[in-house]
Amino acid sequence: METAIAGNAPGKVPLLLLPGLLNDAELWRAQIAALSDIADCIVGDQTRGETLQAVAEDVLAQAPPRFALAGFSLGGFVAQQILRIAPERVRRLALVDTSIHADSPERAAQRRAQRASVRLPGTFHGFGDRLMRSYIDASRLDDQALVQRVRDMTSRLGAEVFLRQSALERPDGHDVLAAYRDPLLIVCGANDRITPLPVSEEMHALAPHSRLVVLPGCGHLAPMEKPDEVSAALRDWLHAPA
Repeated sequence: METAIAGNAPGKVPLLLLPGLLNDAELWRAQIAALSDIADCIVGDQTRGETLQAVAEDVLAQAPPRFALAGFSLGGFVAQQILRIAPERVRRLALVDTSIHADSPERAAQRRAQRASVRLPGTFHGFGDRLMRSYIDASRLDDQALVQRVRDMTSRLGAEVFLRQSALERPDGHDVLAAYRDPLLIVCGANDRITPLPVSEEMHALAPHSRLVVLPGCGHLAPMEKPDEVSAALRDWLHAPA
């Protein structure tokens, strides 16, 4: 497991952070720093399993006994799988720019096309311009520092991880979320094109005790696009009474 640990001082909450497709600890860099006074942050490694169940088991095998759980995008589906197999270990849940919907036939076909393009000869360079336009808000496409961070992260993880993660079946999670009763945070970029805001609004309606935070001027990569706002939302969530 790739870890980024803030310390082991008494009173800190173990916080398991799950990144998305072709993401690693760089996705959560700002949150790890911002929350270091109240949380021991561990970033789950989701690069090895061939099924969502295997990925969740791999993450759980190297996680603390009990933890707060925050999942971004693909990590949100892994978080839901963790709730299916080990709900007693999850103290509170945050879902960031993710979904509870299984892939539609159209989305599944899109994933297959992406995997086919990655298998073509040539060097894998991570997210290209087309994917970047889908993942970050249009207002940030000229932010070369942000674009380069995303490109470096996705190219670092590479084609094999992309193919493995893209092929993971994402099951419907309506029943999991409807049954969840502990503190629940839902965060979504207002302009998210991968998991659009109506999906997060549906999740919020399904779990009325949840808190929904919508980030204006933000695309899919909220932890990197709006780091301070995401960190503040996570801090409030960690402080919320159980």
